[in-house]
Amino acid sequence: MIRSLAALGLVALLAACNRGDPQPQAEPGAKRIECALGPGSTFSPACLVEKTEGEQGPEFVVRHPDGSFRRLRIAPDRSGMMAISGAADAVNELVGNPKVLQVTVGDDRYRFPADLDAGK
Repeated sequence: MIRSLAALGLVALLAACNRGDPQPQAEPGAKRIECALGPGSTFSPACLVEKTEGEQGPEFVVRHPDGSFRRLRIAPDRSGMMAISGAADAVNELVGNPKVLQVTVGDDRYRFPADLDAGK
């Protein structure tokens, strides 16, 4: 019994150490977009996008409901979005009616409206 409690306490301690600080919420004025996060997920308007100025031009920070985020940039030839950081490349396609840009990075998918790059 004591071993079980000690093991449970150790697991809880390790989980707390790995939790890290949650990401701050999006800035006021962030736009809500549809996203499907993880394999087999369906789209919902659960992500927020902020447009910021990066070293190579405008960047978009997509904030997930769990506090994680992904950084993207418009490709130099304006053919779609590209992932700024991370190991996975962004795959772009036009979907729906009216057409929206669907960007897939790893197991996550995002749908960006045509006017996302307009203004700040």
